[in-house]
Amino acid sequence: MNDSPRISTLYPSSEPPRPYYQTPVDPPRPRHRIWLHALLFLLTIASTTCAGTGHYAGFVSEFDRHPVTLDLSLVLNGLWYSGTILAILTAHEMGHYLYCRYYGLDASLPYFLPFPSLLTGTLGAVIRIREPFRTRTQLFDVGIAGPLAGMVVLIPALFYGLTRSSIVAAPTEGAVYNLGEPLLFQWAVQLVIGPVADGSTINMHPIVFACWFGMLATALNLVPFGQFDGGHVVYAVFGERVAKWVSALAVVVSASLVTLSWAWALPAILMALMWRTMGLRHPSPLNPYEPLSPARRAFALLALLAFVLCFTPAPLSLEELVKTVAP
Repeated sequence: MNDSPRISTLYPSSEPPRPYYQTPVDPPRPRHRIWLHALLFLLTIASTTCAGTGHYAGFVSEFDRHPVTLDLSLVLNGLWYSGTILAILTAHEMGHYLYCRYYGLDASLPYFLPFPSLLTGTLGAVIRIREPFRTRTQLFDVGIAGPLAGMVVLIPALFYGLTRSSIVAAPTEGAVYNLGEPLLFQWAVQLVIGPVADGSTINMHPIVFACWFGMLATALNLVPFGQFDGGHVVYAVFGERVAKWVSALAVVVSASLVTLSWAWALPAILMALMWRTMGLRHPSPLNPYEPLSPARRAFALLALLAFVLCFTPAPLSLEELVKTVAP
């Protein structure tokens, strides 16, 4: 009889092993730089309020038909735009952030991106996720939470903004921006305003323009490419091989859309740079083989629906109108 101590070749102790996709010791997490987030947020409030002031001036002047004087009241009404767009962006990023917190993922607070443009006043907002996703479920939930949370704010704001808009005669001269009309915008107009007669146009309240920009940002985020929100959803649902080919197709389609509208130039350049630096391969979760639940696969249809409702092939174009004079 062998009295030597028995040595387990499976486990060094009685404690069961952790799943291989979890780290034994969580690394120290960096602190949030609250001052930087607050500063960027305040700068974005200022830049979007400047843009909103211009949008409100255009609204009350009815396409420059009535003189408008820059005063404090005009600036305060610029908050209609800035408050709406910041609410949509905040809901979007907090959807990502709160799901990261739910799963214990290390993520930064939102970084708002001010942009000195009288058209939008911002380039949006982002959060930084500092560690890899552990499972495909986490990847899916974090990816889809942002766009859907933004839509929860965007849809009621769009309907309310249309109730404050008006129908006026379409401009006949000067430079005007033509905005592409996503399906969601078209349906909302039909429900709130009804048919718009030829020769007339919608004088959009700044809230509506903020929602239009929110729809554009949502569609861009849901483009099924790389580490975009749409790329997360596609990888989680279909896996790495399909996600790689879909990303390649997204780059080609986005580049071709530049011929329809220069508004696609920035997204196309961004995707091309990401393709060059990181390739088309989506970073894999630590457990890439965990199956996604059927309920989540069905829920992915909501992301597809949001993309279809918010997408427009030609978001923005500038047209110079020349008034014709009857002989």
